[in-house]
Amino acid sequence: MSLYGTMRTGVSGMNAQSNRLSTVADNIANSSTVGYKKASVQFSSMILPTTNGAYNSGGVETDVRYSISAQGTFSYTTSTTDLAINGDGFFIVKGDDGTPYMTRAGSFVLQDDGTLKNTAGYTLQGYPYDSDVDPTIVVNGFDGLEPVDLSGSGISAVRSLTGTLNVNLPNSAEVGVAADIKKTSLTVFDSQGSSRLIDFTYEKIADNTWEVSAVERDTGTQVLAPETLVFDADGKLVTPDPAELPLDPYTVDGAEVGDPTDGIMISIGATTQLASDFSVQLGKVDGNAASKVKGYEIDDKGIVSIAYDNGDLVPTFRVALASVQSPDNLNPVAGNMYTQSNDSGVVILGYAGSSGFGTILSGALEDSNVDVAEELTAMIESQRNYTANSKVFQTGSELMEVLVNLKR
Repeated sequence: MSLYGTMRTGVSGMNAQSNRLSTVADNIANSSTVGYKKASVQFSSMILPTTNGAYNSGGVETDVRYSISAQGTFSYTTSTTDLAINGDGFFIVKGDDGTPYMTRAGSFVLQDDGTLKNTAGYTLQGYPYDSDVDPTIVVNGFDGLEPVDLSGSGISAVRSLTGTLNVNLPNSAEVGVAADIKKTSLTVFDSQGSSRLIDFTYEKIADNTWEVSAVERDTGTQVLAPETLVFDADGKLVTPDPAELPLDPYTVDGAEVGDPTDGIMISIGATTQLASDFSVQLGKVDGNAASKVKGYEIDDKGIVSIAYDNGDLVPTFRVALASVQSPDNLNPVAGNMYTQSNDSGVVILGYAGSSGFGTILSGALEDSNVDVAEELTAMIESQRNYTANSKVFQTGSELMEVLVNLKR
């Protein structure tokens, strides 16, 4: 056995315990860091070949591992832009250099430019969201992602373009009887956000045949010329086909309602003529009046909506999430960020609530997954083991001194 080898083994043990103490120090220091994932050190023996019956001491090797896939607990806040992921997945953020990163740290704050940045200064990414149809996502790359931007949303006014008005017209109504003329109304919005009340009038003109017209109440402007509605023997609408009523565009105080080419299209496909009283089954239009922003809402699927004083919720973005096959093998970088490695697998993008991705919690933050009591225990163990390894080195040094002094 080589005394030098013994001393080197002791140094190897001290270095290994020093690495473990370093991870413990990092873990304790970040025990309150949002989204932090603890590091740990795993040990493996390093064995040298034995020759001529003499044992060659080897040492110990260390491998640093990260518990990235282990979810922390949640702390709830009063900010709707504080986000946490309950389940698998990572937020996608970008720094000033434009490089995309993955993170679980969702402490996002609205900036002056309308973007959402976390405490490390990285900007949340997503896809523009304009309707009930999910934006197309690039599943195998970060192309198409944009910063979630809530700027320019101080006051909103959206003119009406489409709507639905489904009614039941009583089959017992008589032709030419004033009492059997039925009326209802819809509110539409012009391009300046002013509301306009449209009165619809239904009058029976023949068996299974009605006539509908519409005027703007305040001005008396006719916005729908008399349109014939024809029903079959079952009371289902057969004319017009397609079952839509085009409201002509018109102008009030210089603000045009509807599209100058197409007008406002009102769908009436579910209108019926049955043995029941006159009733409105569904009446609605799109658009909204001028209204100020009162806040923001982010649902569990990551849809970011602007909330207005009038009660409207306007979806503007959808937060994208990323995942990999082996999260624990991601490369950690400063700021609680992660990048893809050769061992982590390829990055796959998706949305919260879809297969392979968790849901988003608004008004919550994921805590560090560090157990301080466990770390303090590990620190004591490492201290004792470091001391023991130093004794091995000290003993080897003393034996070496004895060997050197044999010649005296």
